[in-house]
Parts: sequence; structure tokens; C-alpha cells
Amino acid sequence: MSTANQPELLGLENQELTVIFRRIGEPGYRGQQLFEALYRQRAATLDEVTTLPQRVRAKLAEDYRVGLPVIDKKFESVDGTIRYLLQLGDGQTVETVWMPEGDGGDIDSETEGRPFDRATICVSSQVGCAVNCQFCLTARLGIVRNLSAGEIVGQILSVLKDRDASPVGERINIVFMGMGEPFLNYDNFMKAVRLLVDGVGIAESRMTVSTAGIIPRIEDFGKESVRPKLAISLNGSNDDIRESVMPINRKWNLAHLTEAARQFPLRPRERLTFEYVLLDRVNDSPENAREVVRLLYGIRAKVNLIALNPGPDIPFSSPSQDRVLAFQRVLVDAGIPTFIRRPRGRDIYAACGQLKRTTELVQLPA
Repeated sequence: MSTANQPELLGLENQELTVIFRRIGEPGYRGQQLFEALYRQRAATLDEVTTLPQRVRAKLAEDYRVGLPVIDKKFESVDGTIRYLLQLGDGQTVETVWMPEGDGGDIDSETEGRPFDRATICVSSQVGCAVNCQFCLTARLGIVRNLSAGEIVGQILSVLKDRDASPVGERINIVFMGMGEPFLNYDNFMKAVRLLVDGVGIAESRMTVSTAGIIPRIEDFGKESVRPKLAISLNGSNDDIRESVMPINRKWNLAHLTEAARQFPLRPRERLTFEYVLLDRVNDSPENAREVVRLLYGIRAKVNLIALNPGPDIPFSSPSQDRVLAFQRVLVDAGIPTFIRRPRGRDIYAACGQLKRTTELVQLPA
């Protein structure tokens, strides 16, 4: 009988599973069988791994458990977005978001009004977050702990299982933009990426990771042979503004950040994404936009604009649509592809910056 104290199989690579089988006197090819059952077939228990003989399953179950996160609660938005509160093996919870028919809702002349035939899963990398961005509800949690590679992959498997969806033949995108800073959990994050590619069958081109600007890890990330696309949270057009909303700017300022971006080895036709949360009368003026243009000069980049998603105790307001459009116009006129992200799941605290394990929903400003 499995218990929470047993080591988890989810998060182990094929070679690691093979070692386990050889250790218990079974042929190594059993590792591949279990690998496929865990990641392709999304087995929640060893009893579901029917490719293994029952005696082998029983032997494994003496020492190991699968470790798939359990869905504790689900919240569904009027726009179809679903926020999952997932319980981990130690009782901690983390949030994952399913966004059907779109990648978060970029607005541009080509996609406006066109129905999407895909879905995006927004994945967490930590319980809480240490970066302390002042406009983000997750920051209110502080940092509790890193997630294991299995817990990161497990979020995706749990959601796919619940939605009866498959990345094979369907357009499933993954964004590591949930709770936490992925580059402060770098090794587990990168192992999860490899498992998603080799095990689950999601191409790296369908993944994007967002960082607040952990420069040494941006440099490491550029050297990876398998890596998602990179998005960098900018959120300030000069050091004074960025430091006031993102304290991490004190350690790695805009000069260091933009230099790391210039040195990042982009693939053919690839662009860096810069995310910019617009805060009313703080960082959203046309002059701020012109400063962003100067910051990004010479970088093959695009910009996603996100009007602040409100939340309790957030000391900022969301700008008017006119101010958002005026900001976008400055960047577009300068030749920078710039998109406005539609809020998804704002009514259930599932939108960007709202993940805080909220269970009691209150009416938010429109």
C-alpha cells in the first residue's frame, strides 16, 4: 500500500526507472514500459500500469508511489478558463490554469475575433514565490518551497487527464508562468522540460518560460540543447520604476538585463518576449513607452502588454483601454511587434498575477 512517505516515480527519467527495475531483479526494458505509462498514458496509480505484470506492480508498490497531484478544487470562469488547486504529496497546494482556445489572448490584426483551436496550460514551479513583485498576489505568499520535476510535470498530466485532452494531435501549449520563479528552481524546471518532450510528447516549441530576470540562469538557459521559448518580465521603463515594482531590479538592473537579452542565442525566426504589466499612472505613459523602445533597441523582440489584473491589497490600478492602446501605438510605430493580452479567468483569480490559492472568491473590479 502506497503512503505519502514513499519516493515518487513521477519525475524520474527512463534511465532512472531502468535502474530501479534492475535493482529489484527485473529486466531493464520494464523502465521504458513504466516511463510510457507514467507520461504518455498518465497512470495515477501503479495498478493502472497494466503493461507491467501484477507481481511486478506489487513489488514496486512496496517502495514507491506514482505521485500524481490530486485535484483539490476547480474554479471555472465565464470565459471557459479553469483554475485548478492541486494537492501535492506533503499536503501543500499549488495552482495550475487551463485556458481553452487560445494562448492567453494576444490581440493583433491577424487574430482579433478569430476562434482558436488550441489550449494553454499555465504551470507553477514553486509553492509561493520569493521575487516579491508588488503587483502580484503570489508574492503575498512568500516562498514555501520548490516543486520537484515530477510535481511540475504532474500538474500538466492531472489537467490533461481531467480535460480528457492529449498533446498528441492537439495543440496544447505550456507556459511556465504560474506560481513561482522557474529560474530559481532551475534544475527541476529543466528536468521537467525534458520529461515533457521525451515522455509526454510536447514539443519545446510549444513551451514558454517566463523569468523576472535571473541573469545567470538566462545565460545557462541559452546553452541548453532543449529549451522552451523565453519571456522576460520587464514591467518598468527605467530603473527607478522597475525597482519600485520589482525589487529584484536592485540585484540585476535594466542595463544588465538588456545586455543578457542581447547576448541570448535566438533560433531562426525566434524573438524574445518581454512582458509588461501596465499600472495606471505608474509605468503606462507614452514617455514610458518611448523609454521601452530605447531599452529594446537592437534586440529581436516582441512585447506583450498586460493591463493589471486586480486583487485584494494590490496598491495599483488597471489603466484605461485608451492608455493601453496609446502605449501600444508608440511601440508598434517604432517597429516592435506589440500585443495586448486579454485577461483570462479574472473572475476566478486565474489571470496573470492573481494566483494565490484563493478559495473564497469575491467580486473584482471590471
